[in-house]
Amino acid sequence: MSSTSAAVPVSGTESAVKESKERKKQLITDLIIVFLTSGVVFAYLGQLNSYVYNNEIPTIKRLLVAALFGQFVMAGLGITIVCMIRKEKFTQFGLNTKNFVPALLLSLACCVPDFIYQFARGNVHAWFPFRDVYTTKQIIDESFPVKVLGLLITAVCWGFFEGFNYVVLRDKISELCPSKYRFWDVGAFVCAVMCILVHVGVGVTPDALLETLCTMILIYGMLIVRKETGNSWGCVLIFLVYWNAL
Repeated sequence: MSSTSAAVPVSGTESAVKESKERKKQLITDLIIVFLTSGVVFAYLGQLNSYVYNNEIPTIKRLLVAALFGQFVMAGLGITIVCMIRKEKFTQFGLNTKNFVPALLLSLACCVPDFIYQFARGNVHAWFPFRDVYTTKQIIDESFPVKVLGLLITAVCWGFFEGFNYVVLRDKISELCPSKYRFWDVGAFVCAVMCILVHVGVGVTPDALLETLCTMILIYGMLIVRKETGNSWGCVLIFLVYWNAL
């Protein structure tokens, strides 16, 4: 007489726990991919700078190298790879029309403390998007087709992807480490600290501490706006019209 073993049913709770563990593994893998990809740039940063700052090389060539092998690898390639692996669309990270205008206005409001600080320090000049990107002023002097192409590349790599990179990182870190408090967000805090370490000269002088605080408010604030509104265009807008522009 033969006997068959019945399959043991998996409870809903056990299934949910298993899915949660798998999701956490995915998120950790995603973050490792992004951070490792971004870190690759530092391995050849010296060679990259030598090429980009060599004015004997045509400006558009130097811009392409800086944009594709520098800025995009550091703030764009990792999240693009992850989204392709997970079959996630950029629109899933807030690139939509939901609360579009409030997201833009509230994100720009996060820039006010930094603007006041920079103005008080005499660092505010005529508005010039991407003025701090080395090749921008040189691209402006090129012929019209080269100028348009160069500014478009600059806007995509130093504007869109730098802002959107923080959004994807924040979303994934906060999903991995959720907070029960409305305005405390682990992902936003980590991204703000990352930005400070990369862009701001951290020190113990009053000026350095104040600049650090203003940058913290800007990055943390724009990501909280993304969280509250469900829209991330404000984060992109900051890097298109404010960051590197004054």
